[in-house]
Amino acid sequence: MSSELKPRERIKRILEHHEADRVPIHDSIWQATIDRWRSEGLPPGVSPEDYFGFEISIFEADTSPRFPILVLHEDEEYIVERDQYGGVRKNRKDYSTTPLIIDYPCKSREDWEVSIKPRLIADDYRVDWVSGLRNFHREHSRGRFIMYGATIGYDRAQRYIAPERLLRAIIKEPDWVIDIYRTDAKLVMEMCERMMKGGFKFDGAFLYCDLGYRNGLFFSPKHFEEQLHPILKELCQFFHSHGMYVFLHSCGRVKDLIPYFIEEGIDCLQPLEVKAGMDLIELKEKYGDKITFMGGIDTRLMSIDDPRPIEEEIKRKITVAKEGGGYIYHSDHSIPKNVSFENYKRVIELVKKYGKY
Repeated sequence: MSSELKPRERIKRILEHHEADRVPIHDSIWQATIDRWRSEGLPPGVSPEDYFGFEISIFEADTSPRFPILVLHEDEEYIVERDQYGGVRKNRKDYSTTPLIIDYPCKSREDWEVSIKPRLIADDYRVDWVSGLRNFHREHSRGRFIMYGATIGYDRAQRYIAPERLLRAIIKEPDWVIDIYRTDAKLVMEMCERMMKGGFKFDGAFLYCDLGYRNGLFFSPKHFEEQLHPILKELCQFFHSHGMYVFLHSCGRVKDLIPYFIEEGIDCLQPLEVKAGMDLIELKEKYGDKITFMGGIDTRLMSIDDPRPIEEEIKRKITVAKEGGGYIYHSDHSIPKNVSFENYKRVIELVKKYGKY
C-alpha cells in the first residue's frame, strides 16, 4: 500500500481478517526494563509506547475493593504492602519479579459476603477524570486503538482467595465462585458505561484472566464451561453491543479453551506463551479464520546478543501469522529487564520488516 494506515484502521482490518499495510505493533514492558533502557538510550521523557510506535492505548477504572494501601515493611531491596485488594504482598522495590503473596483477605465465604462484595459497587470515584481523560484525548487524536482494560474471572478471584482454597471452591462451592465472577463482571460493565458517558470512546475491551500455567489449565474445561464461560459470553455481548472488539489476555497453556473463547465472541487471544506450548503457527492454521492472535514471539530469544535466533523466530512466525490478517505483534508475555534497549530496537525493526503486506 502506498500510504500508511492509522493504528485504529489498521487494527480493525486485522481483526476483521483482512490484510493491512503491515502487522500492528504493541507490547508490554516491565518498569524495571524501562529504567534500564533510560541508561541505554531511551530518551528522557519519552515513553516506550511513543518511541516504538505502539498502536494500542488502554484505560482502566479501579474495580478493586479499594482497601487502603498500607506499607507494612520496607528495606533497601524489598517492600511489603497491604494492597487495595486487602492482600499482603512482598515485592522488590523495582517490582521486577513476581511478588511473594504473604496473605489473602478472603479465608471464607463469609469474608467475601461481609468484607469484599459490599465494596464492589460502581461509582465515579473509580475513574481518573483528570489525567486519564486528558491522556485519552491525546491518544485518540493520534489515531491509536483505544481499549477499556479490566481484570475478570479467575484472575480477579485469586486476588481475594488463596489458589488452593479457590480451586477447592470451584469443585465444592461453585455457586460462590460464580457469584464472585458475576459480581466483578457487573462492576466491570458498569464502570465501562460510566467512562463512556464521561467522555471516553473505546474501540475495544482488553480483559485479563490467566487460566493456565506452563503445563495446562488451572482447572478442567468442564468447570470453565459451567462457571466462567457464561460470564465471558455476557461480557462479550455487552462490549459488542457498544461496537467494541474483545481481547482476552490469558497466560499459560490454554489451547483447550480456544473453542469456548470463539463461541463466547472473543475477537483476539493474547499472549500465546511459547514455553507453555502455545505455538502461533499451529494455532493460526487451526483457528486463524475464527479468532485473531496477538503475541507468540519468544521473549527469551530477545536477550540473546546473537541476532539470528530472534530474526528466525520473527520471520518464521509472522510470515505465516499475518496471512489474511488476524495477527498483531506482541511478545509471548512481557519484556523483562534482561532485554537490552538495542536488542529490543532490533526486534521492532524485524517485526516491521517481516510484517509488511
